[in-house]
Amino acid sequence: MSGEWIAIDWGTSNFRAWLMAGNDVLDKRSASCGLLHVEPGRFDSTLKMLLGEWVESGSPMIAMAGMVGSQQGWYEVDYCPLPASTDSLLTHSKKFTTSWGSEAWIVPGIRKAPNGDIPDVMRGEEVQLFGLSLLEGIVDFRAILPGTHSKHARMKKREIVDFSTYMTGELFHVLITHSLLGRALPDAVVDDSAFLRGVAASRRNAALSQLLFSARTLRLSGEIPPESVSDYLSGLLIGMEFCTDNTGLVWLVGSTALTRRYQLAANAFGIQTRCIDGDRCFIAGMQSLQQQLAEKQNGQL
Repeated sequence: MSGEWIAIDWGTSNFRAWLMAGNDVLDKRSASCGLLHVEPGRFDSTLKMLLGEWVESGSPMIAMAGMVGSQQGWYEVDYCPLPASTDSLLTHSKKFTTSWGSEAWIVPGIRKAPNGDIPDVMRGEEVQLFGLSLLEGIVDFRAILPGTHSKHARMKKREIVDFSTYMTGELFHVLITHSLLGRALPDAVVDDSAFLRGVAASRRNAALSQLLFSARTLRLSGEIPPESVSDYLSGLLIGMEFCTDNTGLVWLVGSTALTRRYQLAANAFGIQTRCIDGDRCFIAGMQSLQQQLAEKQNGQL
């Protein structure tokens, strides 16, 4: 395993790992084994099981990011304050050794703690943002990272200077699964017109709790078919994200399915967007951090 290392994105619900040789991806694996599925004190043994043959005959360096560094994770790694650079991430990283001898690092998340304002945090997305900067050769940009907790971030001079979190994905799941809005719905279909109607509704000057009920009333009136309620609700919630800041080019970082939805909503607001794969950004960000970690380690020898 000489020269090989492992990049890991270990979140609340899912686990993803890439076996790397320098900047080349040799193999990839994923599992629905986020930290919520790991028993206390079992992170070491769980990781060894998930990595399997990758660590059976060696002990490659492991670089991790995500909720694995949270209070509920393997080790709690303190957040890095804004503005955040790759250097500051490395300074706040947690280093340890696994039971099979691999040197492991957990990259910290980032904390936004403005005076007199609402604090915010992220874990994992910061790696994608630095990866995007490297892949596209850009130092100043805005980006949205869709997901369970969507992130809107700004980078200046290759430092993350601001970000905000929107519970769009989680709120959608709760509403469609546990509320009256999603009760007795048939299987959902892709309906861009219903989605864009939801986006248009988000632009009304009304409270979110009032707008949400329209997913019920439009269904009752027959204006939206039951199988399209899900897309209407999705458009309404995603559209609310664009109501707060809708100027300038925005990068959309994530899966094709999610970035397509956000691009559709952005177009309705007249916002220019560019899409990029989230995994590519994560790998590029971790490559850069791993190289700096290796250089730092060699400099201490």
